[in-house]
Amino acid sequence: MNIVPRLIPFYQPDINTWSLEARLLRWLTFLWIALGLIILFSASYAVGIEDSGNGWYYFQRQFFWAVIGLILFKIIIQIPISYILKWSGWGYVACLFMIFLTVIGLGQNINGAQRWLSLGPIQIQPSELLKPFLILQGAIVFGGWKKLNWTVKGTWLGIFAFTLACILKQPNLSTTALCGMTLWLMALAGGVPYLQLMVTAMGGVLVAGLSVMVNPYQLRRITSFVDPWADARGDGYQLVQSLLAIGSGGEYGVGFGMSQQKLFYLPFQYTDFIFAVFAEEFGFIGCLLLILLLVSFTTISFLVAIRCHHPTKRLIAVGVMIILIGQSLINIGVNIGALPTTGLPFPFLSYGGSSVLSSLMLVALLIRVAIETNITEKTSV
Repeated sequence: MNIVPRLIPFYQPDINTWSLEARLLRWLTFLWIALGLIILFSASYAVGIEDSGNGWYYFQRQFFWAVIGLILFKIIIQIPISYILKWSGWGYVACLFMIFLTVIGLGQNINGAQRWLSLGPIQIQPSELLKPFLILQGAIVFGGWKKLNWTVKGTWLGIFAFTLACILKQPNLSTTALCGMTLWLMALAGGVPYLQLMVTAMGGVLVAGLSVMVNPYQLRRITSFVDPWADARGDGYQLVQSLLAIGSGGEYGVGFGMSQQKLFYLPFQYTDFIFAVFAEEFGFIGCLLLILLLVSFTTISFLVAIRCHHPTKRLIAVGVMIILIGQSLINIGVNIGALPTTGLPFPFLSYGGSSVLSSLMLVALLIRVAIETNITEKTSV
């Protein structure tokens, strides 16, 4: 028996309400997840044997979180956006509280950063789980910006600033920058005056500059990506190995499972630099097809945003598109040396349960917006 209708008012499971955009987004998401599991298996097999004696170790854990995420995905696309927005604030507060716990020293330190919380055998990254709720709250604020008084505006801007400061303190400059740019672009799409946007942008650049000055490793990352070969065994090592992997792929790749760089030459080969392994094994043609998938997803997301006339829902679509596609492009840029090295994962490709859950929640919100837009258009005819 399906108990969801009893728990959620206005439950709408009818597949006939789905628009073409919603259906395409769903199948593109399934394709994206499947591709991610395939390349993750290859990229993590040797590391799995080294870490646990089981080459399937990381694949199995990723598959588990993908199943949990798909269950959550199915639930979210059946819940009205109005109901989700009603409770999204509590999710935001919960994620912000977990981020704050990492800042005060209760997080798990991995590679010099406290970005994770341990719940028994499970590690979660609160800053990843925050992203869907950040989009929802940003859509509420900037979607109704002109109607809000300055007390409410100032309160929410302060909450957003405090959130970004906590993420930056972990330290996690890349996620801070991504979340900050996402909010800024959502504000731009929501019609916030240009002067206010310019002042905010200048403040963000200033904070980023101060962070680089305070954290020497961030400055080294920026300078090393300009000429990684100058210090190929030091700060430029990751990028050099990534470029070697991508260059080795040639036109058609060396073949699935045949990457050499993943065999402990390329650091973080199943997380931050998984694109390099993909490029080595599937080559230039494979990379083109992956980019085609991203372009298709972007185009459909953009169409959803254009069709939607509800300001808050439109900003949800815009925010989801920015997070998922922007993060993917940044990851690719890092791997090919176009951007400084960051710790941003490639959605659905990089290993990480929190990232998978967050990404599936984001896509579900986008599909829900497409469904409700289609319902509105049908009822208004």
